[in-house]
Amino acid sequence: MAVMSIDTAAAEQFWKQYETVHPDAVRAAPDYTVERFGDSPRLADELLALVMAGTKRATSSLLREFIAEGTPLPRIGGHWIVCDGAGAPRVVLRTTELRLGTFDSVEESFAHAEGEDDRTRESWMREHRRYWQRRCAALGAEWTENDEILFERFTVVFPPDLAD
Repeated sequence: MAVMSIDTAAAEQFWKQYETVHPDAVRAAPDYTVERFGDSPRLADELLALVMAGTKRATSSLLREFIAEGTPLPRIGGHWIVCDGAGAPRVVLRTTELRLGTFDSVEESFAHAEGEDDRTRESWMREHRRYWQRRCAALGAEWTENDEILFERFTVVFPPDLAD
């Protein structure tokens, strides 16, 4: 698996641009994370393209990944800068909804909002099962369908031409 670096200086500049356009939103939630989707540059670019096209407005993560990486959990109203596969910041997202659940608790509407594959619950389950088996193996763990999953919905808030 490729090591994926992020251009933190560019992300900081991107955040300052967002703050110039939306100072009240930044005052309300001044902290942000800088992340990328997926576990490879290719997947990061594919999923980011879905966000930028307006198709993807949700994501899901294993709770154990946050714990293993020492990453704080998202908060409703919180911001995150999403980078492309090369590590360059491309969009600022704002979390609008969070729910913890198990694999089989995914709803059809959530799978559709994730925007991947054919947008059905069945394809969501198939592809995420593969993904989380791979991610857990990389962490030296075994994934089970009982692992807690963080289901997150978001809006795009920056740049203005992509904002919801």
